[in-house]
Order: sequence, then C-alpha cells, then structure tokens
Amino acid sequence: MYAVVMAGGSGSRLWPASRGRFPKQFLAITGEKTMLQETLARLHGVATDGSTVICNEEHRFIVAQQAHEAGEKLSSIILEPVGRNTAPAIALAAFDLLEQSESSSPLMLVMAADHLIQDVKAFQEAVAKASVEAEAGNLVTFGIVPESAHTGYGYIRRGASQGVAYKVEEFVEKPDADTAQSYLDNGGYYWNSGMFMFAADAYLAELEAHRPDIYAACKQAYAERSRDVDFLRVGTEAFSECPDDSVDYAVMEKTSKAVVVPLSAGWSDVGAWSSLWEVADGNDDGNVVSGDVLTHNTRNSYIRAEHRLVATVGLSDVVVVESNDAVLVADKHQVQDVKKIVEQLKLEGRNEVLHHRHVHRPWGVYDSIDNGERYQVKRITVNPGAKLSVQMHHHRAEHWIVVSGTAKVTNGDKEIMLTENQSTYIPVGVVHALENPGVIPLELIEVQSGSYLGEDDIVRFEDRYGRAPAEAK
Repeated sequence: MYAVVMAGGSGSRLWPASRGRFPKQFLAITGEKTMLQETLARLHGVATDGSTVICNEEHRFIVAQQAHEAGEKLSSIILEPVGRNTAPAIALAAFDLLEQSESSSPLMLVMAADHLIQDVKAFQEAVAKASVEAEAGNLVTFGIVPESAHTGYGYIRRGASQGVAYKVEEFVEKPDADTAQSYLDNGGYYWNSGMFMFAADAYLAELEAHRPDIYAACKQAYAERSRDVDFLRVGTEAFSECPDDSVDYAVMEKTSKAVVVPLSAGWSDVGAWSSLWEVADGNDDGNVVSGDVLTHNTRNSYIRAEHRLVATVGLSDVVVVESNDAVLVADKHQVQDVKKIVEQLKLEGRNEVLHHRHVHRPWGVYDSIDNGERYQVKRITVNPGAKLSVQMHHHRAEHWIVVSGTAKVTNGDKEIMLTENQSTYIPVGVVHALENPGVIPLELIEVQSGSYLGEDDIVRFEDRYGRAPAEAK
C-alpha cells in the first residue's frame, strides 16, 4: 500500500496564520509538527511501500523541506502546474504508482495534509479494515462518526452492511441545521472525511468509465512527465486542459463500488479556528490558549499568540489569533466569515492575502523586518550547505551584514568570506551570490535600496534548485 498526501489548497480559512502561499498544512497548529508532518507521522505503524505528496509549484520546496526535517522519505513529489481539484490529482498519483510499483494493482491511501486526527491507533485500525475492501476491488471512503449536527461538512448515507464496511447509499451536500440534526438522530449518516482507499488501477478504471475526459487529460499529462531534482513535473498544457472536478463528483457518486468504513478518531478538517477550540481540552474557564496569553474574565475562547503577549479582558466566545503582521479578532460563531476579510484584502490588492512576513525558500527563510519608499530590510537565515542563486538586479543595491555564522560571498569578480559583524555592499547590476559553507545556520541582515524592490527583479544565472528567473531568490 502507498500513501498519497494531498498538500494543495488555500490558507484563507485560517487567516492570518495561513496564507495562499503558506497554507495551514504547513503550519504547526496543534503541536511542534506541522499538519503535513503530522499526516506523514500518522502512517508510522502502517505497512506502506512509500509516500507520495501532490502539491503545486509554489509549495514544492516547503514540502521537501518539511519532509526532510521530519525524517520522512518521500517516493515522489508530484507538481500540479495548475489546480484541477482532487479527481485529476489522484489520477496523477495512480499513474505514478502503477509505474513505480512491482504490483499491477497497488493500493493507495489518499489523505489530505490539513486534517487533525487525535486517535492515531483508531485511524490505523480503520485503514486496516479499508484495505480488505480495497483489495476486493471496492473504492473506500472513510466516514466520520458524527459528534454533532454539523452544517459545515458533507454527509454520507450508509446502505447495507458489507463485512467491515457499508455500501454507500448516497453522498449528501452540506445540510441546514434541522437536516443535520435529523441525520444525527438517524444514526445512519457519517461526515464525509475526504479520505479514500482503493487500488490504483481500480480508481483509474472507474474514472475512465465515468469521466473519460479527465482520464485522458491526466494520462497525457503523465506521459509528458519529467523529473526535476526531487520533483515530478507533468505536461503543463495537457493538465491545464483537464476539467476541474472533485473525486466525489467525478467517481465516488457515480461508481457502484463505493463503500464506507466508519471512523471515530477525533477527526477535524480544521476548517476554522473554532475547530481547534472544539477538539482541544480547555482550561477551567473553557479557554484554549497557545503562546504568551493572559486572560481575565474571559470564557470559552480560542486565543493564539505567535510573537508577542496577547491579553484579553471581559470576553466570551471569541477567537483571537496574533501573527507577526496581522491580528484576527472574531466571534467564535462567525469565524468562518474570515473569508469576507480575505475577499477585501484581494480587492485592495493587499500582500497579506498571499504572503507571511516570514517567507520560506529552498535555501532557508527570510523575514521582512521593515520597508518603505526605496528601501527594505530583511533578516535572512541560510541553512548549512545551502546557496542562494547566482543573480543580478537591475534596480536595487544590497548591503549584507553577517550576524552569526560564516558567509561565502560572490561579489562581482571577487569571492570573499565574511563572519560575525562583517559586511559587503553589492551595487546595482553586479552579479552576486551567497552561500553558507558552515555547519550552523548563517544569519544576516540585508538592506535593499533602489527604485524598485520587487522579488521579480532578478536575472538568475545559476540555481541549484532549478528555479526560473522570476522566482524569488
């Protein structure tokens, strides 16, 4: 069995902590590990032949870095040139598994990278049950045993019992409150988890039968694949022409082979900050707090401080989330409407909708400390052995000051070594590069000055990470 982890998606529902280019699956929401790392760790103890992660171009280095930091070896990182929903993404993984597996019918366990599962043992037991059904040729979905009349999830109505599973009678859209309560009272409905298990060839056969257009586009895109360092790239044009559809609509609602395995494991898709309040154990006042938080006369609230002290007085049923460049304060029962704020940010062209101040790159990270007209200041961390691209800027000069570690700097025709408290100035138009030859992280301050400071002002001559010239350094 192979694990397929879907790591695409937007971070807007958890704004401000997650952003379009750094969504929630790459955040440590409930502990020290990120949600992607937690998803991969969930497989420890499950007999798998490898793990494949599917993501987009912008997230490729984050996926590789977080897997490496967690000691997780991935079989493939498949890059989607454009988002086309879950049915095509799973098809790409299925074609890849058939290519690399010795089996003609390898099983694939499909998981989202941004789900919370508290009872890992119960999850693994459900996976073992699902594998029996998948080996029999069925397409398995995991149905979450509902704990409340939730209106934010789709539902699955079970049919006749079939061994360790039930036939899927119907997939139901998100209901209103009264309908959700009737489902809960009925006892024959489950929340739709969006997790699946089936044989790769069985999925592709059902996809070809019910959505031959998606099947054909994905087959062609995979046929045009190429390898780039750790990444598998598929044909851009072929995949761009693929219809956009979910695995539920394209396959699971149409196939006669769908079965559901019940799962009761403390599951949540963490669709909003209030979800974390629901699944976590609160203190005596019913508050769930994270970070440097002080409260007085505050009840039943979720409060998260990431970079500074957050204090609340006289509040109840609120969500407060502080990040280094934004603060969210919301009624706990209306926090889903954060998407309205995201819409405003998009209309105003605000950078916050996509970027954190803290930006991850394949060589390390940078933090935009300050900026103004014709200047910008960054704190840069370069990982041991890592190197920024050999590049040049048309519109800005840069001044580098080493705070700690050792920097190997190319500055025009000179190559110099800088250590703590030493610096160098790079004029406009001069070819330069920065490398950390040491065994500890290199920390430095970069001061940019010039008429244009956009990240697309790069002429790249050499890059060990295979990035295009317009990508940030």
